[in-house]
Amino acid sequence: MQKRFLVFSGFSGAIGVALGAMAAHFLKSKLETGLITEANLQAFETAAHYQIYHSLALLAIAAFVDKFHEKIIPKVGFCFMAGIVLFSGSLYLLTTSKLMGLGDMRWLGPITPIGGLFLIVGWILLAFAGMKKSK
Repeated sequence: MQKRFLVFSGFSGAIGVALGAMAAHFLKSKLETGLITEANLQAFETAAHYQIYHSLALLAIAAFVDKFHEKIIPKVGFCFMAGIVLFSGSLYLLTTSKLMGLGDMRWLGPITPIGGLFLIVGWILLAFAGMKKSK
């Protein structure tokens, strides 16, 4: 479990930094083309920020997976992983689909809040893990 969280955290953090840099440089330069809007750029940057924050949180989960409630902490990690993929991933695709020539991907819209819900549940479970006694 610890290794899985550590590997996911590492790759996710690297991807988050790369996509954040892409937003700051490449996407910003595409604003005048009309293929991406200022709102798209802001949403893309939000996705990158949340991905990095939760990659760091997942790193902490990897470090503490065996020190706190052994049934809850792994669920926190899986919630964070699902949230990163669903929340950030759907925002990346939604905001750049026109630029990448993928057409209308509005059907992904409902996936973003589901990903956000996974992130919220992960934080709530983390709080419960802290309140419960470990073995």
